[in-house]
Amino acid sequence: MFSKLLIANRGEIACRVMRTARRLGIRTVAVYSDVDDDALHVALADEAVRIGPAAASESYLSIERVIGAARSVGADAIHPGYGFLSENADFAAAVEAAGMTFVGPSPDAIRAMGLKDAAKALMERAGVPVVPGYHGEVQDAAFLDGQAAEIGYPVLIKARAGGGGKGMRRVDRPEDFPSALEAARREAEAAFGDGSVLIERYMTRPRHIEVQVFGDRHGNIVHLFERDCSLQRRHQKVIEEAPAPGMTAEVRRAMGDAAVRAARAIGYVGAGTVEFIADVTNGLWPDRFFFMEMNTRLQVEHPVTEAITGFDLVEWQLRVAAGEPLPKKQADISIDGWSFEARIYAEDPAKGFLPAIGRLNHLHFPDGNVRIDSGVRQGDMVTPYYDPLIAKLIVHGPNRSAALGQLQAALKGCRIGGTVTNLDFLIRLTEEHDFRSGMPDTGLIDREIERLTAPLAPDDEALALAAIVATGVLDPVAAVDPWTSLGYWQIWGDSQRTITVEHEGGRSAATLKARGRDQFAVHAGSSTLPVLVLGRFEDGARLEVAGQKRMLRFIRDGETLTLFLHGRNVVFHLPDSLSGGHSGEIADDELVAPMPGLIKLVRVGAGEEVSKGQPLVVMEAMKMELTLSATRQGKVASVHVAEGVQVAEGTVLVKLHEEAAE
Repeated sequence: MFSKLLIANRGEIACRVMRTARRLGIRTVAVYSDVDDDALHVALADEAVRIGPAAASESYLSIERVIGAARSVGADAIHPGYGFLSENADFAAAVEAAGMTFVGPSPDAIRAMGLKDAAKALMERAGVPVVPGYHGEVQDAAFLDGQAAEIGYPVLIKARAGGGGKGMRRVDRPEDFPSALEAARREAEAAFGDGSVLIERYMTRPRHIEVQVFGDRHGNIVHLFERDCSLQRRHQKVIEEAPAPGMTAEVRRAMGDAAVRAARAIGYVGAGTVEFIADVTNGLWPDRFFFMEMNTRLQVEHPVTEAITGFDLVEWQLRVAAGEPLPKKQADISIDGWSFEARIYAEDPAKGFLPAIGRLNHLHFPDGNVRIDSGVRQGDMVTPYYDPLIAKLIVHGPNRSAALGQLQAALKGCRIGGTVTNLDFLIRLTEEHDFRSGMPDTGLIDREIERLTAPLAPDDEALALAAIVATGVLDPVAAVDPWTSLGYWQIWGDSQRTITVEHEGGRSAATLKARGRDQFAVHAGSSTLPVLVLGRFEDGARLEVAGQKRMLRFIRDGETLTLFLHGRNVVFHLPDSLSGGHSGEIADDELVAPMPGLIKLVRVGAGEEVSKGQPLVVMEAMKMELTLSATRQGKVASVHVAEGVQVAEGTVLVKLHEEAAE
């Protein structure tokens, strides 16, 4: 076994690998960029080496700097995690050339599966069914347009290199193909350095099923059953589960055998995932399924496989890399129960899942039968430089119904303050009929997106509680006397105060009347609620609201109030009393950067006429490409940015003439 392992990654996967390595008695080395100098993975490691500035291209993606860091501390092995250099064959070769062990497959195996077109041809020769489409070398735009027409719409444009939804576009109409092809190529070039694409038939109601495979250096290859990863948005997985609901024994056996054939065709060693797609338009499992791609690394969702098999897959990786045979044979691997994983991100579902940044001033995960894989702590910053994943939440139960109940309860038990998250979206998703009934497909989120992301107006109780928190009477340090907190003493009536709060751009007011020490009557909306404060603690209070005892958890960060109510994180803002309008409003004549990012494309110039919804600027932020469009018709007065420029949040990018305002 290895004596010192360098993890060429960051965040939750670096922390995850370190925990297993430590249990096996292996010393660990972290690498970090300037913005990660006090990150959790740095704190957990036995040693840490700086490898460059915040930009991933100059730190985590620099083969030379990572190899140099490993040499400087005498590491004898490197684990790549996932993302960054994990599927980079040149990196794997460089590790071996430096006399260290790469904890993963051979460079040849990575290359064989790294280009999707070549991989599909290889799979066809191995007898593995592939998705119908064009997987050739010709990349002329007109030729690809013709291939798409021959395949038949809708089609899917996919980057032949990389994964994670980058360089991927669904196209429903021939007239949309040229612009979609341009965008897919541009994104693929930026993400993988390869703008080549392939074209595939797009299935209208597909299931995305992947099979975990493992190989060793002695010729043994096994599979550890399947995971259903159908719940996706922008081709990024959101909730995964294992095993796949509705899977028949016959299809499971056939899919597992096909995955093993795929791995054996390239002499695979280590952990890998063979991804399949199947059309379930009729709601039943079909006899046929198709190979999509193989990920030559550990997957983000590997914990659900660990949960149903009882094996530590990182331990298997390390043992296989050290030359040991696989710990188990296929006959010894079985399924125990059911598992779900939900990915909690700093992102705003109501704004197209726009990634968010901010300091995590409150971070609480539920206790009990819940596994949390995270790379952040309370007080850490979510920066614009890397993926905004906060945590993966994993549950395991005896059956699907029990595990789903655990997942819902665990999500409702999370409390995160300081940045917007997708928690409410995840909770709503677990309540979707098709998901609960075991019939998810990759189009479910898109079909229900408006309902899943629609802002929920606060009810009267939420508004009343926000007003009480805003007054400071629930101050955890001391029981504040309401007569002092609410103002002057009124001889002929109750002390009264009106509080105005904002939620999702709308304003509401609530009126509080103090009826005695720790007793209030709050008029909010159409209700008047009696509230009695029973006790205070650091991040909440025990209350009796309209005769019902309850625990209220909340955070106040400046003028922002976050209340944790019934499994929801409800955020209120206290408006500036000197401002006449809602806080955060921006004039329609200005297009601003919604977050820090790199300007990839500027589509307009000064003096040009634009229409509402017309794309004006394309920017890249937090591993996503964002298209920013005109909010109204008008004439461009000035363009304030150029392609290739890094901009801060709130930077004015394009300005329209004011006289054109509606």
